[in-house]
Amino acid sequence: MRSFLRNAVVLPVLVSAAMTVSNAWSAEPTLGPVVPNFGPVMAPPAGSFNLDPNVHYKVSMDMYTTPDFPGDQNRHLTSAARFLNMHARNGIPAENIEFALIVHGKAAKDLLTDEAYEERYNEPNPNTALLEELHAANVPIYLCSQTAAFRGMAPEEFSPTVTMSLSAMTAHVRLQQEGYTLVPF
Repeated sequence: MRSFLRNAVVLPVLVSAAMTVSNAWSAEPTLGPVVPNFGPVMAPPAGSFNLDPNVHYKVSMDMYTTPDFPGDQNRHLTSAARFLNMHARNGIPAENIEFALIVHGKAAKDLLTDEAYEERYNEPNPNTALLEELHAANVPIYLCSQTAAFRGMAPEEFSPTVTMSLSAMTAHVRLQQEGYTLVPF
């Protein structure tokens, strides 16, 4: 009987707690504030490990893969937007994060202008608006000029949001010397 009573009290508490956790994790992702229309962010549990809001961060990300289908947005560009949005939403002032993107390999195609992209893939570049919003958020995008040359892509075919780098390796070395931390994905 005692076991039954204990279970009768404990079970509803556990169910209620599980529903609360479930509801918290089923919330919809939100956009912004740094990159307004991209980089959806979910609310983290209270007390999650986070960056120190009083520190100035320099962060870089390497992007070399591209989606299998030309009409799909590059998830690494979305991840860059998410990184900026999630930290701003969770107490890190946007001015405390300098973020740079280094692009090479197959991902170079995702930086083409709509015209150049359409010439190659028969549709406009699905990344154009995201590139523009990252640029508006002061994210420099460095493209490996070696990649562009070996892939037969002229500098004028790329979005004006892109800066050519001697190579992706060069960009990584320089940014690391300038104190940037490389995000490994």
